[in-house]
Amino acid sequence: MKKILIYNSGGGLGDSIQLFPLILSLQNHFKTTEFFYLGAHENHFEGKLKEYNINIKTLNLGLKYFGFRWWHILFAKGRFLNKDLDKIDLVIDLQSKLRNTIILNRIPHDQFYSATFGFKFCTQKKEYLSNDHLENLSSFLNINIRKIKFNLRNLHEKYKSEAKRLLPDKNYIGFSLTQGNIYRKKNWSIDNFITLANKINEKNKRPVFFIEKKEIELINKIKSSLPDALFPEHHSNIACPALVTALANRLDLAISIDNGVMHMLGLANIPLIVLFGPTDSEKFSPKIKSIKILDSKTIYKSKDINKITVHDVFKLI
Repeated sequence: MKKILIYNSGGGLGDSIQLFPLILSLQNHFKTTEFFYLGAHENHFEGKLKEYNINIKTLNLGLKYFGFRWWHILFAKGRFLNKDLDKIDLVIDLQSKLRNTIILNRIPHDQFYSATFGFKFCTQKKEYLSNDHLENLSSFLNINIRKIKFNLRNLHEKYKSEAKRLLPDKNYIGFSLTQGNIYRKKNWSIDNFITLANKINEKNKRPVFFIEKKEIELINKIKSSLPDALFPEHHSNIACPALVTALANRLDLAISIDNGVMHMLGLANIPLIVLFGPTDSEKFSPKIKSIKILDSKTIYKSKDINKITVHDVFKLI
């Protein structure tokens, strides 16, 4: 394998962070291979996630929202050939939209892996039974690819030192309550979060909130109800996901909705309680051992996340 291309159609930070184990595992196995990333949306590996040191090159074909426009089929091959990359040994398609897969398949390659249309586009015709792409790729390539997880040692020491300065003690419990995707109602009531944080505070645990500085009204509401609440990122000149992961390593536990911060916390492999409403908890939850999931669809047969009660969460802590 000289070149492997990974295609991701997801647009959020969490969608990119979820790729870390796959990329790291493949890089560990194919140590001399060049890895390329083609995204349909913003490339977080070059932007907000660069501090995680996931070394993967960008394949920029100059086609915005790659795969989401049928006319891309006319340009995908030509734009690739203009890069003088010859062809890709293995293209890995991590989504299942038929249009996107057909367009991606235009990129010159030897082998093509995709779950689209019941794996019909795969160049290796096998019975793929897993929802885990890495397991399927092991079968596809007829090799055993060992799963490698993100290690906090990959973080620069400055983030760990800053996290220790901001959270120097023990008995911290983290909270993440804002959503990035505005199209689906994933927020649990702020009043529920405040009630829960007060209960935790009574148990001599310090509530730590991960909220952007721009959320002034929300921050003021929390501060007025929880004078002991901490907002560590607001007291640092460093602002990036890597700092959130380093701060997470200082927590005893974190509680979050389905959002990008949830995935940043998950990289620290700390105990997590995650609340799900309309989104798929099996698909989007961090793949770590110490996680407890509260899914309103499972518990209350409803996509309304606010069916989950404070008591439901507190009894898991």
